[in-house]
Amino acid sequence: MNFHNYNSGDFFDEYFLSENQQRSVSSLLIETINELPAGDLRRRQEASEISMRNMGITFQLYEDEPKNQRTIPFDIVPRVISGDEWDPIEQGLQQRIKAINMFIDDVYNDQNIIKDNVIPGELIFSSKGYRPECIGLKPPNGVWAHVTGTDMIRNRDGVFYVLEDNLCVPSGVSYALINRQLMKRNFPEVFHKSRVRQIIDYPDQFNRVLNDLSPAAECSSTTAILTPGVYNSAYFEHAFLAQQMGALLVEGRDLVYDGKYICARTVDGLKRIDVIYRRIDDSFLDPEVFNKDSVLGCGGLMRAYKQGHITIANAPGTGVADDKVIYAYIPDIIKYYTGEDAILNNVPTRLCWREDDLDYTLEHLNELVVKPASECGGYGILIGPQASAKELDAFRMELLKNPRNYISQPTLNFSRVPVLSDDHFEGRHVDLRPFILYSGNICHVLPGGLTRVALKPGSLVVNSSQGGGTKDTWISDLDYNSLETV
Repeated sequence: MNFHNYNSGDFFDEYFLSENQQRSVSSLLIETINELPAGDLRRRQEASEISMRNMGITFQLYEDEPKNQRTIPFDIVPRVISGDEWDPIEQGLQQRIKAINMFIDDVYNDQNIIKDNVIPGELIFSSKGYRPECIGLKPPNGVWAHVTGTDMIRNRDGVFYVLEDNLCVPSGVSYALINRQLMKRNFPEVFHKSRVRQIIDYPDQFNRVLNDLSPAAECSSTTAILTPGVYNSAYFEHAFLAQQMGALLVEGRDLVYDGKYICARTVDGLKRIDVIYRRIDDSFLDPEVFNKDSVLGCGGLMRAYKQGHITIANAPGTGVADDKVIYAYIPDIIKYYTGEDAILNNVPTRLCWREDDLDYTLEHLNELVVKPASECGGYGILIGPQASAKELDAFRMELLKNPRNYISQPTLNFSRVPVLSDDHFEGRHVDLRPFILYSGNICHVLPGGLTRVALKPGSLVVNSSQGGGTKDTWISDLDYNSLETV
């Protein structure tokens, strides 16, 4: 099996400039794969899939029965990005997360950005992620979003664009870490020669960030990961991170408020928790403050939080910046709080609450991608060029009912990376989710992050919840300019 008959198509292909010319950044890997014995790459792919099943690496779709958990699809052909290309992306992500945290802190306290007419207050207050219960909160170091997964794509022009920022409970880092283990096992020599930046220290970096914000001394701080339970789609990740970080894995029923601290019930009695990395939505965190019927959280958690006896990552209320309408203002937010121009580009976005933007969206609906402001996992999105007339008509009605809840964007030509398909390679569209850790004093960007791939030919839907798969992402510091290209 080799790339000799691979069709790079009319897209930005991250392996080939054209059918006969390799990109230098991928050339070493291409030549390595071309030289493998017949059937060898397929055997490695199948062995990797068996390893994932044996490790219990599963993903649960919400519409499925609990017993129908599936292994997340993994493709053995990695994505390669040069270090020189990655460095400005890393700088842009650091700039972005710092400004977003300043924005969230301002929203729940001074609200200067509203007073100065940068963002209309009604947009913020009408966001599903806005929590009036959080007004006046002052998290440690003014940091609300401690871990962020920012979704990016590379367009036909070769430029990376930010699609959205996931700030509440971003998933996927465990798959990035597992993918890396599999790739180092399958391609140890070329991995070493490519000088790929390491990601194995992510759990340690995460602990550094959380310990930096803990109310307890670092040597005695205890972290717990709060999970909804085994039927949650990302439960594997919750358990994996707990094991890798040396944290307690708890459900709401394991926690108790003792009048001052949040404690976990253990076989040795109650144990004080100093930091909770929560993987449940705001609504379910504390029935005393949010949803009174919730059994997933812990009553008294917000009392302990307001008193400074526990740190919650990410902080409740962070979801106000998850809103895709707010996303459109991120360049303005960066400029307002930092005085700097945004390093990373947003996708050009129309806000349907504006009459002109709504009219344009309705008129060009079959050409655009339209997204609901507060959904995740790829749910509720209309991809106009792939929608039927019936779907377009139904979506027009939804737009007219609640225009504030929608944004529209041009249909971008996501870059493609080869995937293994039977006995040959085919190009598939990909996005990229880097993970950013932030404490105010520490800002760490996972080199590369998780590449998600649309496994259906021509599809732009990469979300795991919609049947997408994953690839390892290599940030390579090899001087590829010194290599010969074909």
